[in-house]
Amino acid sequence: MSDIKIAPSILSADFANLGEEVRRIDEAGADYIHVDVMDGHFVPNITIGPDVVKALRPHTKKTFDVHLMISPVDPYIESFAEAGADIITIHPEAGAHYHRTLQAIKAMGKKAGISLNPGTPTSVLDHVMDLVDLVLVMTVNPGFGGQKFIPLLDKIKDVHARIQASGRDIDLEVDGGVNEDTAKQVIAAGANVLVAGTATFKGGPEHYAENIKKLRG
Repeated sequence: MSDIKIAPSILSADFANLGEEVRRIDEAGADYIHVDVMDGHFVPNITIGPDVVKALRPHTKKTFDVHLMISPVDPYIESFAEAGADIITIHPEAGAHYHRTLQAIKAMGKKAGISLNPGTPTSVLDHVMDLVDLVLVMTVNPGFGGQKFIPLLDKIKDVHARIQASGRDIDLEVDGGVNEDTAKQVIAAGANVLVAGTATFKGGPEHYAENIKKLRG
């Protein structure tokens, strides 16, 4: 399906060769480059900061899909925007006023995303659909790669219906345990952007293009 976008998560890439890995997945057909930012506070892991995003930016012209799993999130919006993020996705739990956080992202000229953890109700979308460009449904609890898919297909369908009702061009992204099999399920439920770390990078660089192709369905 040509309208399905694949966003490889560099969390599963070779961190010793991160720039080269970004170039490889770009050449292999990635649509977005998904950057998982974790702070060891909001989630139990620490990954990268804006300086790494800035260092990776020259390696590709593809969309940098930056997922901020950090709290508080507001003090870092500007630095990630300046580092080269194209989409900045935040969690409603990561600040007291997520409507204002989304406004701040838009004010920086970036696309704004909101992420729903498995336990986060879709009702948090009620009064922000006019601000978001992407809704990310987490099908694992955030914090680590390689986790097992939680089949929240009813939730994905609910978000899809909300996007349809809004009349806006909003990406519905799914992240967590996405592989060749689960990709089919989430696409059928309405997702159009798939985040895949392990499923993209398995087998090494010579397999990236085929891995991405299989995820598209």
